[in-house]
Amino acid sequence: MSTEKHGHKHHGKSTRDILDPKRVLGAAGLNESQTFLDAGCGDGFISLEASKVVKDRGKVYALDAYQPSLDTLKKEINELQIGNMEVVNADMTLNIPLEDDLIDVCVMANVLHGFATEGTLKPVLNEISRVLKPGGTFAVIEFIKADGPPGPPYDVRLTPEQVESILEGHGFTIGGTAEVGSYHYLVKSFKK
Repeated sequence: MSTEKHGHKHHGKSTRDILDPKRVLGAAGLNESQTFLDAGCGDGFISLEASKVVKDRGKVYALDAYQPSLDTLKKEINELQIGNMEVVNADMTLNIPLEDDLIDVCVMANVLHGFATEGTLKPVLNEISRVLKPGGTFAVIEFIKADGPPGPPYDVRLTPEQVESILEGHGFTIGGTAEVGSYHYLVKSFKK
């Protein structure tokens, strides 16, 4: 299904300049040696920072459906000679090509509202839950619900309460909300 008819495109733009990946990963609780999934990674700026946090004994999966962003990221990984990162091209509404109970921490930045708008939350969140370890962290970052720019149109933005409700409705336990920038908040949750 095309997102165009909904008037909202949820890939291809970076928030690298307005979202601090260190702050995001700190709020998400990512630690050395963990396995990390950046679900809807875009150009991978959060993944690149995560690769520094998890170090050599950790692993980062940068997943997105938008190949041009992934091509840019692959080039950056090669230039920086990063060895603990894997780029994954996949449509999360269909499947995440990773094994069950693999991921310690998953971050989804600025894409949940797109799945909510499209009505594809259930398959996406089922896949996130499947690949997370029991007790694993799922951190959702979204734009504060305010008139833009930057960010998506006001009517597709989600409040922290809406994100919490979505996550609880899909079996996650809420762990709190934090402000992670001038335009963003993070809702932390855990797989039961």
